[in-house]
Amino acid sequence: MKQSFHMLLCGAMLVSLTACEDETCDRGSSSSGSSSGKREYVDLGLPSGTLWATCNVGATKPEETGDYFAWGETEPKDNYDWSYEGDYKWGVYNLKDKPNYGMTKYNTTDGKTILDPEDDAATANWGGAWRMPTRAEVNELYHQCTWSWTTLNGVYGCRVTSKKDTTKSIFLPAACYRSDSDLPEVGEGGYYWSSSLPLYEYDGYPRNAYYLNFYADYHEEDYSSRRHGLSVRPVCSPK
Repeated sequence: MKQSFHMLLCGAMLVSLTACEDETCDRGSSSSGSSSGKREYVDLGLPSGTLWATCNVGATKPEETGDYFAWGETEPKDNYDWSYEGDYKWGVYNLKDKPNYGMTKYNTTDGKTILDPEDDAATANWGGAWRMPTRAEVNELYHQCTWSWTTLNGVYGCRVTSKKDTTKSIFLPAACYRSDSDLPEVGEGGYYWSSSLPLYEYDGYPRNAYYLNFYADYHEEDYSSRRHGLSVRPVCSPK
């Protein structure tokens, strides 16, 4: 499943996970087994103030992979495709169906470049102020933190550590992704959706969305087919 990207080094370092709770981020019902509905975040000291959750949607621990979602869908499923009607919520992709190529929303004519809250897997499943990160927030995480390939309780992934306070970090499990009905190659790499579409795609084919990507030896932003099943790590904004 590995794709070709620019190579960036993930150093080898371990930092303890530090988390805290916030009413603005935590309010809302739980869908991952927590009886209180409380969610934890880490303040990584980012310039935007964005707070990153400690686990994925569908997970109860940082090392758990959680659920996989097609971009713009809010429920996991068995098949991640758009060959037939009903495979993907927002249409059947078709190169001959111009100008929107079969996409009924987030296409070339509706002007939408960010997911609406009702189509955001983080908001739909966690409630409150939780949401998927934007492309800008993904880039901020890349450039304002230190990334290191490691394991947590036997699970491979990247430790993302604040450059301002090295006691603050999050762990992103290498959950890989799902395509069609294939099961993911967990432990190989991590793929996490953002809520953003590539702007230049509105002049061409509205089929992709930006995501966060990492392997043992690099981490980078890229974009992928909206039909793929990727992980979701929620964020929220400070009060």
